[in-house]
Amino acid sequence: MKRLALAFVVSAVASTAAVAKDWKTVRFGVEGAFPPFSETAPDGSIVGFDIDMANALCAAMKAKCVLVPQDWDGMIPALMARKYDAIIASMSITEERKRKVDFTNKYYHTPARFLRKKGSDVEINEDSLKGKTIGVLRSSTFDSYISDKYQGLVNIKRYSTQDEVYLDMKAGRLDLILGDSIPLQDGFLKKAGGDKYEFIGPKITNKKWFGEGMGVAVRKRDKGLKDKLNAAIEKIRKDGTYDKVQKKYFDFDIYGD
Repeated sequence: MKRLALAFVVSAVASTAAVAKDWKTVRFGVEGAFPPFSETAPDGSIVGFDIDMANALCAAMKAKCVLVPQDWDGMIPALMARKYDAIIASMSITEERKRKVDFTNKYYHTPARFLRKKGSDVEINEDSLKGKTIGVLRSSTFDSYISDKYQGLVNIKRYSTQDEVYLDMKAGRLDLILGDSIPLQDGFLKKAGGDKYEFIGPKITNKKWFGEGMGVAVRKRDKGLKDKLNAAIEKIRKDGTYDKVQKKYFDFDIYGD
């Protein structure tokens, strides 16, 4: 009986080793509607800082990189359904999300900002915000922040993509946008017509809502992948690859403190 039990244990260990993933191919869930981090080019390809980061991490891991487009509000459900292995889509590392998935160490960290039309008298205080309409990306940290801080005071409009937020702002259907400061600046303020708008209020970095920076999300069971990605982040930070990619998009350090 002991021999049979030992044989079963050996067999189980061998079976586990046989199916352990080597992560020679990593499928990343990406968005494609959050410039300059990800956007869809005219030829249909997805480009941006997140995309270059995914490719740099795969190169450091000596793995093949596969990009899988996914709408933002379905990112984590699609990861859990094994549509891809990891998410690299400017996703904040928050306590709420960590209950569902694991994260690597951060690969960048930028503050949130409010944006209004120039000439608007709206300010970031309860008296001024009462009855105003604020646009946010659905299921984002910005959505959580507005819902927790101002639910019942403001009208919250939620969108599937950041581009839809911008369109409604230009159409006059929003009083404010809350979003990541860099996409708001590069994807809106610097674009045609963006000179009619401006940031308002302080930079917002409260960890309760905005976490510890942006990380790569993986399933909790895939610790091996998380470890490889963390090692890859450390490698590209040290060997200059990160700085090379960063300088392609930004003239300042977005890694943060």
